[in-house]
Amino acid sequence: MLDDLLAARCTAAEAEERLRRWFMDDLGFACLDHHRQERTGQPEVVYGENKTAAQIVAIVERMQAAGTEPVLVTRVDPVKAAAVQARIGGAAYHEQGRMLVLGEVPAADAGEGCIGILAAGTSDLLVAEEARLTASCLGNRVEMAVDVGVAGLHRLAKAMPLVERANVLIVIAGMEGALPSVVGGLARQPVIAVPTSVGYGTGLGGMAALLAMLNSCVPGLAVVNIDNGFGAACIASSINLLAARPARGKKE
Repeated sequence: MLDDLLAARCTAAEAEERLRRWFMDDLGFACLDHHRQERTGQPEVVYGENKTAAQIVAIVERMQAAGTEPVLVTRVDPVKAAAVQARIGGAAYHEQGRMLVLGEVPAADAGEGCIGILAAGTSDLLVAEEARLTASCLGNRVEMAVDVGVAGLHRLAKAMPLVERANVLIVIAGMEGALPSVVGGLARQPVIAVPTSVGYGTGLGGMAALLAMLNSCVPGLAVVNIDNGFGAACIASSINLLAARPARGKKE
């Protein structure tokens, strides 16, 4: 922008407007934070639930114009996704993860290690896929093991190589939410527990799993909100990328 100003490719007023929008872009129904990537290393992501297709389109178009790539839209049902895709070309919809991805996904650096995702049951895949897609779009290599819950604890053995090599683990479970405690007692890496709303009546829509994870006897187990695969992936991404970064002030 400064180069454009010096070369007279834009006016001072145009430069001022670009600077203003860089920090906050007010659409009336949404205030977009284009500076989030520079501050935190993670771009702004659109929470699609309860937004109309028209609102999503307007937000995505403005984010793309500001250079955000990829743009992620979470919690989008198939009908709304189709309406957005009809207006914006190149939008890829991942139905199992309920997510729209627009633009080029950054290549994962194999040297950074990986994020491991363990899902207790097939019914937890909705949340696991949200976590996998989010972490992948943030530039991480992701590996996943599914249906390794405590109802057949021997099945966890197949996932132990992943448990041992991952930089950070996301462990997802519904019902009584026991799997993160089991994994937390075996792993030396950070473990992020995600309770899901999977379960019968007394599971209370994931509350039983959430309370079990919060009351785990495993020290240092981190817990996110019910069904929040997106939030778990953002935390895991920060940990994984930090693990590959040289210590501050230390020569590479």
